[in-house]
Amino acid sequence: MLVFHRSISRLWVMGLVLLSLTTVTFAAEALNQAAPANSGKLAEPITKGQRVFTCGHSFHVWVPGIVADLCKLAAIPDHVQVGVSSIGGSRVIQHWDIAPEKNTAKMALATGKVDVLTLSPIFLPDPGIENFTTLALEHNKDTRVIVQPIWLRWDIYEPTTKRPAKVDHNAITGEELRKRHAVHFEKMDEHIRELNKKYGKTVLYVAPAPQAVIALREKIIAGQAPGLKVQEDLFTDELGHGKPPLEALVAYCNYAVIYRRSPVGLPVPAILKQAKLGDQEDNLNKLLQDLAWEAVLQHPLSGVRVEK
Repeated sequence: MLVFHRSISRLWVMGLVLLSLTTVTFAAEALNQAAPANSGKLAEPITKGQRVFTCGHSFHVWVPGIVADLCKLAAIPDHVQVGVSSIGGSRVIQHWDIAPEKNTAKMALATGKVDVLTLSPIFLPDPGIENFTTLALEHNKDTRVIVQPIWLRWDIYEPTTKRPAKVDHNAITGEELRKRHAVHFEKMDEHIRELNKKYGKTVLYVAPAPQAVIALREKIIAGQAPGLKVQEDLFTDELGHGKPPLEALVAYCNYAVIYRRSPVGLPVPAILKQAKLGDQEDNLNKLLQDLAWEAVLQHPLSGVRVEK
């Protein structure tokens, strides 16, 4: 009788082991299925300070100063902002067309001492993106070009939609924002892929700032953005110029792409302190960092994942 009970016990234990293994296997498979299609090994973070030149408009030219602050907070040595070409409401081609004797962007690229060129096109076509990339590679084969698309001005896709008489940032839903941005994102990504294919290697990357901005607006709608009550809290005007929380978010996206590292855990930057959020400051800073990093992780052209 004792032998019989021992046999039953062994069978029972073996059954539990098999059940546990099966459960683990199913859980792993479910996790893999739930993972985003672009999930994979993260690229090694860049630890050496980068030499950066920026061409942009009023949705981008303030990024360099904030990124420089973030590099100090992250203890990244030798980060250098080589220069900035600023033209309000500009396409990239307008920076390219500046007279040679005044074109600080071309001058900087010609030295070969620019590691990263950041550009902020509005809509396509914009031959300036390709022109600057070609020039950069002629003088430094390792230059990276980071393109930051815009979040839609007046919340509309201008090539197809007439500007409304009155803009109400608070009235629009996250779903509608994503719908309105869809063509804009698709065209920009397609253009970047085509250019990389033309150069025979990955040179151009995307800083998905507008995706992060939409995600933040959704958090505000849901009442989950500390210190921010309505979407208007992000903007200074109907056009969509940013207040400090939006600027911090966009800068986090650019920082993450430039250095291929997460901004999560960095202290509150100077720009966000200007928002005077009181005891909500740290909580909002953490949310902005999380949203920026998530947007960068999810974008297949950000460069933070090892290419397959």
